[in-house]
Amino acid sequence: MAWLRDPDRPALLSVVFWLVLGATVVINLMLPAAVRDRVLFLADVVLLCGLWVVMPWRPGRGRVLAAPAFLAGTLALGLVGSAGTHAPLVLMGVANLALVYGMRIATVILAALAAIMVVIPPVLYGRTLVQTLADLAVVALLGAFAMGMASAVLRARRLAERVRELTVAEERARIAAEMHDSIGHHLTVIKLGLVNAERFRERRPEAAWEEVRQAKDLTQEALTDARRWVRALRPLALDGELGSAALQRLADSFSGTGVTVTFAVEGTERPLDPDTELVLYRVLQEGLTNAVRHAEARSVRGTLTFDKRRIVLAITDDGKGAGQGHGFGLSSLSDRVRALGGSLTSGNRTVGFELRAELPS
Repeated sequence: MAWLRDPDRPALLSVVFWLVLGATVVINLMLPAAVRDRVLFLADVVLLCGLWVVMPWRPGRGRVLAAPAFLAGTLALGLVGSAGTHAPLVLMGVANLALVYGMRIATVILAALAAIMVVIPPVLYGRTLVQTLADLAVVALLGAFAMGMASAVLRARRLAERVRELTVAEERARIAAEMHDSIGHHLTVIKLGLVNAERFRERRPEAAWEEVRQAKDLTQEALTDARRWVRALRPLALDGELGSAALQRLADSFSGTGVTVTFAVEGTERPLDPDTELVLYRVLQEGLTNAVRHAEARSVRGTLTFDKRRIVLAITDDGKGAGQGHGFGLSSLSDRVRALGGSLTSGNRTVGFELRAELPS
C-alpha cells in the first residue's frame, strides 16, 4: 500500500481536500435535489475519493489518467448540486493536471474540457448559453490561478534539481582532488621505492628488499584509501536503507580499518528531509574518514540525537586531535550545513577530537 502515500502531495493539501469535500457533501444533503441528481452527486463524490488516493503529483509516476479524470469529476460536482463549494477542488484538479502533464498539455486538456462544458450542460441540464458561459468564466479564472501556482512549483522543482546536481558535482570535485592527493602520493612513493629497489638489487640486495617491503606496505595503504573513496562515492541509500539505518551501515563499513567504530541513536527517531539526510551522511563520512586517516585514533563513536527542535550528529574519537579541524572538506560541509539553517563545529576535547553538526528538525 506504499503507493497510497505520495511524498509529492503535501499533507495539508490532503486535509483541505477532505474538509472541502466533506462540506460539499453536507451542503448538498441539506438542499433539496432530484433523485437522479442526488445519486449522480454521491457517485461523483465516491469517484473523487478513489481518484484522490491514487492520482500522481509528479510526471512519470504512472496512473496519469487519474489527473484529467479528477478534474472532470470536480467540474461535474457543479452540475449535480455542489452549490459552488467545489471551487477549491477544481483548483486542485487544474494544479495537479499541470504538475503531471506540464503546462502545454494541461492547457490543451483544459481547452477540451471547456469545449465539453459548452455542449453537455445545455443538452443534459437545460442550462442557457449565458449560464454556461458564466460557468466557463469561473472555470477559466480558477484555471489561470491554479496554472500560475503550478508553474511556480514546476520552476521550484527544476531549481531544486539543479541545486542537487551542482551539489553532487562539487562533492565529486572535492573527492577527486583528495583522491589525487592521497592515492597519487602513495603511487608516487611506490614508484620511487621500486626504482631504488631495482638500482640496489645487485650491490645492496638487503636495501633493495627493504624498498620492496615498504612499497608493499604503501600499496596496502593505497588500496585501503581506494576502497574508502569507493565507499564515499556510493549513494546515500545503502541497500535501500535511509535515515539512521544508512548512517549505521556507513559506520559499519569502516570496521576493517583497524579502528573500533560505533554508532548510536538517542531520542525518538523521525523521518528526515532528504537534504538533511544527505548532509548528515556526509558529516558522518567526513568525521569517520578524518579519524581513521589523520587522528591515529583507536576508537570512534557517532551519535545521532533527536531533540524536539533539532537533530544533532556528533562524531568523537580518542586520537591526537590537534590540527584536525582544518581542511579535509570541513569548510565545504560547514557551508552546506549553514544552508540548511544549522551549524557545524569541530575542535579538540580533553582526549581526542569532536565533529558536531546541529540541524533544525
